[in-house]
Parts: sequence; C-alpha cells; structure tokens
Amino acid sequence: MIMFFEEMLAAVLETLNTMAQTTMEWVALSDAQWLPVMQAWKPFAEAMDGFIYFYPLFMAYVWMFGAIIFYVRFERGARQHAGYLPELAHYPPVSILIPCYNEAENIRETVEILLQQKYPTIEIIAINDGSKDNTLAVLQELAARHSQLRVVNLHTNQGKAMGLRTAALLANSEFLICIDGDALLAPEAITWMVRHFLNNPKVGAVTGNPRIRNRSTLLGRIQVGEFSAIVGMIKRAQRSYGRVFTVSGVIAAFRKSALHDVGYWSNDMVTEDIDISWKLQLAGWSIYFEPNALCWVLMPETLQGLWRQRSRWAQGGTEVLLRYFTALFRWSSRGMWALYLECLVSTVWAYLILLHLLCGALSLFSGSHYESLHNLSPSWTSTLLSLTCLIQFGVSLAIDSRYEYRNGGTARYYYWMIWYPIVYWLMSVGTTIAGSIKAIRKKRGQRALWVTLDRGLRKK
Repeated sequence: MIMFFEEMLAAVLETLNTMAQTTMEWVALSDAQWLPVMQAWKPFAEAMDGFIYFYPLFMAYVWMFGAIIFYVRFERGARQHAGYLPELAHYPPVSILIPCYNEAENIRETVEILLQQKYPTIEIIAINDGSKDNTLAVLQELAARHSQLRVVNLHTNQGKAMGLRTAALLANSEFLICIDGDALLAPEAITWMVRHFLNNPKVGAVTGNPRIRNRSTLLGRIQVGEFSAIVGMIKRAQRSYGRVFTVSGVIAAFRKSALHDVGYWSNDMVTEDIDISWKLQLAGWSIYFEPNALCWVLMPETLQGLWRQRSRWAQGGTEVLLRYFTALFRWSSRGMWALYLECLVSTVWAYLILLHLLCGALSLFSGSHYESLHNLSPSWTSTLLSLTCLIQFGVSLAIDSRYEYRNGGTARYYYWMIWYPIVYWLMSVGTTIAGSIKAIRKKRGQRALWVTLDRGLRKK
C-alpha cells in the first residue's frame, strides 16, 4: 500500500512542481489584488466545471445507445450465446499464440484448457520471453506430452510485441489467436471468432470478451462490473459506430496477411494491442467485437497493481495519439477521427479535474471563496450523474448477463458497482496524467520490455 501511494505521488508531483511557484505568488496577493484575478478566472472556471460534469454524462449515453444498437443487431436471439456453437462453411487451421514471461504458475492450466477447444485443427505456439522462473521447463514438459504444442525460447527479454511477431512468423496458419499466459479460453471461442474472417475478407482482427477470474476481493468484484458496464459497453458502442479503439490484449484473433500488411506489432509501443488496432484500421482493415468469445483472465487485486496497469494503458493511449496524429490528415483515416478526439478529450478532462482540485485548494489558502456549481452535496447535478451511473450499470449488466451464467450471473455484482466512481474515477485522473507524462518523455524507438506482471492473485 505504501509503495502504491509513493508511485502515485511521484507521478502527480512532477506536474505540480511546475505550478508551485505560481501558486505561492497567488497566495501572497492581497484581497485587492486577488479580486481582479478571481473575476477574470470566473468565466473559465464555470466553463471548466460544466465540461468536467457534462462530458462523462454525455459519453455515458453515447455508450449506452451504441451498446443497445449492437445488442439488437448482433446479440438478440435464442441461439446467440457463448454455449451455442455456430457452424462454419469450413474450418481452416488456427494457430494459438501465447507470449509468456514468468508464467510458471499459470501456463500449465492455460495450455490444458486450450487442448479442450471445440475446433478441429489447432496448433499452440508458446513463446518464453526470457522468463526468470521455470516457465521454460514447464512448457518443455507440456510439449513432450502434447504434439500440438510448440515452444519458442527467447533467451533474453524481448518484449511481448517481439514474442508475438516471432510466433506469427513461425505459425502455419492464416488465422492467429493471441492470448495471455494466464488466460483460460472458452471451448467455443475460436469458432466464434473465425466465422468473422470467413464472412468478411476485410476483417483484420476480432477482439474477444475477457471475463474476470479472481473475484475474492473488492477490487476483483468491482472489475467484474467494470468489464461488463464499461469495457464491454464501450466496445459494443464503438463497433456500432464503425471503429474499435483497441482489441483486448488478453484475447484477440488476427488475419496473418493483415498483420503482414501493416508490419506486425510495434516493438516500441508500451501497449502493443492499442497500437496494432490503430495500424490495422488506418490501413483499411476492420476490427470486430465478438462477445461470445469468452476468455477468463486474472486482474489486479491490489491498488499498486491496478495503478501500474492503468498507467500503462494510459501511456499506450497517449503514445497512439502522438504517433498517428499526422496519419489522421488522410481522408481515408476519417473513420478514426472520433476515436482520436474522444481519447484526446478524455486526457484533457483528467488534467482539468486536477486543475479544479488545485483551484479549490488554492482558495482555502488565499481566503477566497471558489464556488463550483457541481459538488458532492445533494443537488440535481449530482443526482442526475448518480442516476445515469446506475442506469448505465443496469443496462450493461442486463446485456452482459448471459455471459456470466457459468458464474451465477451478474446481478450480485451490481451492488459493488457503487464503489466504481470512488475507486476508479479518482484513480483514472492520476493514471491518465502519469501515463501521458511517461509517453511524452519516452524516447522514440525505445523497446517496450516486460518489466513486471501487474495482475494476478493477491499474495497471501
């Protein structure tokens, strides 16, 4: 816990340091000097308050509307559920790629579950990316017993992107399924994803539907609701509107020829899943979301692990904003404009919240009264935002409940979602700021390596 707060404070202090001297000068102003400053600041403060409040409210309804459209078009129907196995015109061979770094505790179960796939022709390629534990020994033992498993050993840590690139070049199949070393893939998942490639030759990737395995802690239970109410809803909405911001790094399928067309994964991007999604779509390939392709994964159970994970995601999003800015000037890239704008505005929103908090603190030291229309007291604004959150969670969990039938449904997780704004919204501000600063300071071309796993069960 102490390490978590140290990392959080270190990231925020870097931003605050540049503002400290100016703040102290403002505090030292007399009342007569302070009044003109506050009068000049008031119009901007009111606009900032309105944007901070109305932006998440607006996006919540955008996501809900898009998710409902997706549900009506693709998910409604008696046979549209993960347990149902669709029939394909033919069953082309599929290669499953598993990049591994220190996955000795999980990889055995992952491979054994993969061998139960309800798909006729698969090969499994596991890439040991310089693991420091006995991951390689476990993989070699499994390969000796299962002819479908091939093991690729990289003696030094090359990063997830390089591991995936190596395995893709060695794969014998046109269709590749990429999962993490702790992921448990549902037996029907491959069939659900492959059907999109067969039905549409312009589909370059299909992102699956990750489900949370570890649910014994408060963070775990909140993330069950988050992946249904936020992650799943956003992917449905984005697919309804034409583009997907990112495939899921823990479960995604790719057309090998599409990967070859864009040069495969980038070795210098901290989130290779976000980067490959933009590369494919900017090149004219489509990405589909398949909610029936279930995959159970481990997620952080500590605040420190959650901070690291979300900071990395935020850094990856900012890296994409920086790298593909010029590419958006092409008319053929117009479909990505809305995604780019949404990501950019979300980053600005986080910085404005920080500025809002600083202004509130400054008013306490200066003795002035910084008034804000939107605060934590009961009012029509806070009530509307709370009601919208509950509606959003309710709609998303109703749509997503069929995918949790093996775990007893999602209704019992609705209660835990009341903690989401407190735990995640506040943390999102910090991780967005920390991640964006890291992305700006990062040197172009610097290899993105495995550093430490930011998810998994809490140590006993």
